[in-house]
Amino acid sequence: MSSLNRELSEDSAFAAGRNSWNRHYHNSVVQPLLTDLYQITMAYAYWKSGKIDDHAVFDLFFRTNPFQGEFTIFAGLEECLKFLDSFHYSETDIEYLKHALPQGIEDEFFDYLAQLTAKDVTLYAIEEGSVAFPRVPLIKVAGPLIIVQLLETTLLTLVNYASLMATNAARYRMVAGKHIHLLEFGLRRAQGPDGGLSASKYSYIGGFDGTSNVLAGKLFNIPVKGTHAHAYITSFTGIDELKTRVLLHKEDGTTRDLLELAMEHRAAIASVLDVSTDESSEGELAAMVSFAIAFPDGFMALVDTYDVKSRTCWLERHLADICRIVSHVALVSLYDLTGLHHLSRSGLLNFCAVALALNDQGYRAIGIRIDSGDLAYLSCLARETFERIAERFKLPWFSKLTIVASNDINEDTILSLNEQGHKIDCFGIGTHLVTCQRQPALGCVYKMVEINNQPRIKLSQDVGKVTMPGSKNVFRLYGADGHALIDLLQRVDENPPEVGQKVLCRHPFQESKRAYVIPTQVEPLYRVYWTEGRVAQVLPSLEEVRERVQASLKTLRQDHKRTLNPTPYKVAVSDNLYNFIHELWLQNAPIGELS
Repeated sequence: MSSLNRELSEDSAFAAGRNSWNRHYHNSVVQPLLTDLYQITMAYAYWKSGKIDDHAVFDLFFRTNPFQGEFTIFAGLEECLKFLDSFHYSETDIEYLKHALPQGIEDEFFDYLAQLTAKDVTLYAIEEGSVAFPRVPLIKVAGPLIIVQLLETTLLTLVNYASLMATNAARYRMVAGKHIHLLEFGLRRAQGPDGGLSASKYSYIGGFDGTSNVLAGKLFNIPVKGTHAHAYITSFTGIDELKTRVLLHKEDGTTRDLLELAMEHRAAIASVLDVSTDESSEGELAAMVSFAIAFPDGFMALVDTYDVKSRTCWLERHLADICRIVSHVALVSLYDLTGLHHLSRSGLLNFCAVALALNDQGYRAIGIRIDSGDLAYLSCLARETFERIAERFKLPWFSKLTIVASNDINEDTILSLNEQGHKIDCFGIGTHLVTCQRQPALGCVYKMVEINNQPRIKLSQDVGKVTMPGSKNVFRLYGADGHALIDLLQRVDENPPEVGQKVLCRHPFQESKRAYVIPTQVEPLYRVYWTEGRVAQVLPSLEEVRERVQASLKTLRQDHKRTLNPTPYKVAVSDNLYNFIHELWLQNAPIGELS
């Protein structure tokens, strides 16, 4: 087991024993006032109109998969249920609303709000961590009209970003492959503290292995990882600044001067690598020795601090143009000619020297982090260096030291690195992950589909915005190959499809698009998660949701998941629902007049 694998395993075991932290955590910002003003003004208008006893059904769904993909991961359900459980307007909420709402609102309405809870609401949802598709309601909310209307904005904000973030993370996991570790490093670039916490939580659900966010680690039991910044290296200018130089042996307790050991090893390594110790930074060596003494069992060092300066050359400024006209092999030789391989002359040289010194004292270093430059080339250079030292000093484990890469990495970066045959073990990903730069919003909507048992439909010249009326059930039908074939929406009073029985599946709005399906498996997607004022299911742990994501993705064919031109997954309606939609459409569509 590698050092990084061992650390992540230990962290997961520790987290499992602290699951109560997550279960008792409630974001104090998520409360009834975390909503749009018009929800409350509508509530008053409903109340004034005598609609207190009206019963409504709303669907929460999205219209298009994000990131030009063909799947979405549903996330945020647990936070929605916590919100329902705590839904209550406090005295200070009521006092604030009396000043914030327009004048003339009757005091009895505020008394009504003060007594309002979600006890009469029923919430149906698909399982958190499941793959989901456009038009299939992720959540169905039924209950008194006023309360289910007041839930709209908060439920949307809890589901929209969570699902977008989990989907983004799952895509990174797929392009990186199952054997590469992924760490979320995005807190400093996230949209505020709550965005940072949510990013850490839902990137972990989506398949990341850890986070740099310490608070997220405590609240959500996520393994926490990190090394040090360039500032730690540059804070030392020479070896004379080292206040502590000795380190006890891990087993026998003997004391050795780690700096002296490192300098001896550096001289030996320099001859192996055919570089000069004169080109390495003494300040960098001092910093690494200092960090190794502080963390002898967890020594991972940033090795490119003093290489950045050498990259301000003509080649770096014109790298994009050169890449268009030369092969990767030629580009590597250009790097050699211009000195961009100085990584081995300072950072790598000093790291390996300190790692060997630690080995003398019974410790094993973990690895390095590269934060700039040609990551594919530099990772190959680092791996080759580790392998040469492993062979020279008869230390097989040294060849398997972890190589972590960061530096504004996105999906395309990883795909390109894969093509170049990189030797990276772990990616630290921040900005592009947590801000979802390729698509900043999922676009979930919350639409009324029924009131007082009467279906409601929203019409639009844009067919994509026409809603599917009435309370519905949804089933996932599987084909003979065991993969999910189609999602089928039905009216709630229809009999569910059966295994081995032919069922007509229709496009909701295009008459000619229809097909018979004989399912080999039928999976009902909805469960009742909230009813009679309480959570109705045993909720999975974060780890279980994370496992659900990967299991759910495995039910899709590879062509639905591929990055380039994925095959659209089909969502259909039953023949009964198709006819119902179109009859209602005709009833509600205005009849034009020609003159």
